[in-house]
Amino acid sequence: MDKRELVERAGRGDHDAFALLVGTSIGRLDGAARLILRDPDLARDAVQDGFLKAWRSLPALRDPERFDAWLRRLVVRSCFDTLRRRGRRAVEVELTPLHSPVLDDIASIVADHDLLDGALRRLVPESRAIVVLHYYLGLPLPDVAATLGIPLGTAKSRLHRSLSAMRSSIDSSLAPTAVPVAGGQYA
Repeated sequence: MDKRELVERAGRGDHDAFALLVGTSIGRLDGAARLILRDPDLARDAVQDGFLKAWRSLPALRDPERFDAWLRRLVVRSCFDTLRRRGRRAVEVELTPLHSPVLDDIASIVADHDLLDGALRRLVPESRAIVVLHYYLGLPLPDVAATLGIPLGTAKSRLHRSLSAMRSSIDSSLAPTAVPVAGGQYA
């Protein structure tokens, strides 16, 4: 059964067809929502809200081939709506890589994740969303712009500024700090 037929069946109220459509993307969308919202409970709510909106408006979907992009857009917008409704709550989120590297030095992996998580945490949600969509979900910039409903040039400049801010954050975390020693000198 192809995607077009699944979308048409789901649009007519077939719960099983809808489950097949969203089943392949729920894990990645939940991961993206967790990175954007920084709270696993809020992320689950946003994903559920996005899926509910998709279920309700599925009969109006004009192009079944764009279902995945449309669903992604609904979930990202639900993340932003959730932030507006509930405000920001700081909660630690574990970053899980798409493809785990095979390395023996687990301490350096943990340190890298910690640096990346800290830099990502310092971004505003809109900037964090662009980084997550482009690097975590692997979307090309035109798709990121379409998902967020912004012009491509705006997406490019926001991604550039977000990466610059993350680099500055990481650089400042790694910069050595002067430690006072006896005699009023600094080491």
